[in-house]
Amino acid sequence: MSKSLDKHDPSDLAILGGDPLFTRPLAVGRPNVGNVDRFLGRVRDILDTRWLTNDGPYVQEFESRIAELAGTRYCVAMSSGTVALEIASRGLGLLEEVIMPAFTFVATAHALMWQGTRPVFCDIEPQTHHIDPGAVEALINHRTSGILAVHLWGKTCDVDGLAEIAKRHGLPLMFDACHALGVSQGGRRVGTFGACEVLSFHATKYLNTFEGGAVVTDDAELAEKLRYMRNFGFCGEDCVAHLGTNGKMNEVAAAMGLTLLEERDELVAVNKSNYEAYLREIDGACGLHVMQYPSDGAYNYQHVVAMIDEDDACLERDHVVTVLRAENVLARRYFYPGCHRMKPYSAMHEYAAVHLPVTDDIAARVIVLPTGPQLSHDDIAHIGTILRLAATAAPRIVARLRESGSAWC
Repeated sequence: MSKSLDKHDPSDLAILGGDPLFTRPLAVGRPNVGNVDRFLGRVRDILDTRWLTNDGPYVQEFESRIAELAGTRYCVAMSSGTVALEIASRGLGLLEEVIMPAFTFVATAHALMWQGTRPVFCDIEPQTHHIDPGAVEALINHRTSGILAVHLWGKTCDVDGLAEIAKRHGLPLMFDACHALGVSQGGRRVGTFGACEVLSFHATKYLNTFEGGAVVTDDAELAEKLRYMRNFGFCGEDCVAHLGTNGKMNEVAAAMGLTLLEERDELVAVNKSNYEAYLREIDGACGLHVMQYPSDGAYNYQHVVAMIDEDDACLERDHVVTVLRAENVLARRYFYPGCHRMKPYSAMHEYAAVHLPVTDDIAARVIVLPTGPQLSHDDIAHIGTILRLAATAAPRIVARLRESGSAWC
């Protein structure tokens, strides 16, 4: 995949005029497709039976397998993680204000705002990047209808602290677990926390259904309601029992999910091996430090997250991202700049004055790096070399970026 595996001098850096290290871009979240023959066999069966959607056998099997993985009684598969968030929040009655972190993918906020529920943005903990329970409690008022927390980077929030606050105030607690499929911590599996948890099977997730999502829960009444809501409210052939929409997962999407479920252990093993290689090869390079996973859990290692340490960094985070992208290493600035600084929220009076100092600090320092089967350990070693060369040439790089008028400088 590499065009030139030997870069020994800063002048070899693409940002300074050299050739890019990789001929094909290395993307964060490059889709996994699994065993193509097994997938196509399932698709042929779907076409032969003509059962393309409406709770077909592949969707039912996929739901059963995901519920088993999550350790829950019920899984309700949907057409996307965003639709799953919308339907779950409405099913729980989160209809006025909901407290949530601003440091998350904007779909978490949009899923609320789209249906007229106001997200109330809350700050995060500096070490974990998760929503701060103390900050949550300070935001609760008579308009608060629930709490929506996010398991970020495939690690779990302070679920006990959040659950205690939610119980004391009589509020529903749900989790955006889109990063955390198959994760457990302290012997407890993601899927079993709160009233329900929402999963994503978007193409960028290590286990995808092209597009897709699901809600997992142990609440039979809630699961039944969500099934009505995702299918126009139908509870039978001619009976509509609830307000609903079209949020169903189709059979071909479920076929892809089942195919990748058969390879989940191998995909997680590759991600873990890459994460360990990044720890060896880049930790400390150019002021970057790889965020580590706690020892008391099982993780999917879907994200390799590094932080710029401002005390020993020779380049700003955006400079480092630009250097890597010039080499076709498409590192990302997640979740920059935070939902509170994105439209429509930043342009609305009630959001414009939101002060989230920890969120702003973390959003300015995070880098998410490519991983997955597309990468080899040699590739990761070469990325480390790029970062070390960039550190030695920092003044030249900054001057070049200013001269070129880079939007990120």
